[in-house]
Amino acid sequence: MTNNRYEGVIKVNVFNTSQYILEVALNRDKVESFNEYPFSIPAIVKLNEIELHPHVTFFVGENGSGKSTLIEAIAVAFGLNPEGGSKHFTFSTENSHSELHRYLVLRKGIKRPRDSYFLRAESFYNVATNIEELGIGYVYSDKSLHHQSHGESFMSLFLHRFLGKGLYILDEPEAALSPMRQLSLISRIHELASNNSQFIIATHSPMLLSYPNSYIYNIDNNGINRIKYEDTDHFTITKNFFNHYKMMLNELMKLDE
Repeated sequence: MTNNRYEGVIKVNVFNTSQYILEVALNRDKVESFNEYPFSIPAIVKLNEIELHPHVTFFVGENGSGKSTLIEAIAVAFGLNPEGGSKHFTFSTENSHSELHRYLVLRKGIKRPRDSYFLRAESFYNVATNIEELGIGYVYSDKSLHHQSHGESFMSLFLHRFLGKGLYILDEPEAALSPMRQLSLISRIHELASNNSQFIIATHSPMLLSYPNSYIYNIDNNGINRIKYEDTDHFTITKNFFNHYKMMLNELMKLDE
């Protein structure tokens, strides 16, 4: 890849009027060493550029593959709080995010989102606490987020805080959601995508991945590669389990004997 077209922080594509982020690229010339974290992650070692879908882009991969590191870096490079929230959230409970965002280049369309939000499932409690401290809980619900179940507070966020015409970056949003609530989230994603919103989502959920108007990128030691829904491990393993769950359980329990 030639990097000269990525000089500077942001390049604007004047030919696309409906997409907020068209592409994410790694400024490889700026990286001093690919032997140090996070650049030593196999998928990052091979990263050049990733084309994003105008509406929904999914990142999937095993634990430790780097998908959360990547999606966090995209959020921070866009100006969002590393622990979650909108650009107006500045709190920090622990400075644990990587330096990857400093080496990413976001190539944007000419439109700017009216709304933006970064959800990290693991730190949403901290976000909810900051919301209480700022006295803006009414934006999310008429009931304190801390007085709702984890899943209810997530749905309050999706239903009431996500306003449309926005960029929404979600890291494992299914973590607190029942299967029924995951279906509700698919419906909400579609509603917001139809209202000029763009989603970038890291997920393990085969249900969320079924959303058809999307790109799916698999992250593993071979890099970051676009695949079909039916070719994801999430789909094939889940399908095989439900079709042959008795046989698979017998085999799994034999391994423990």
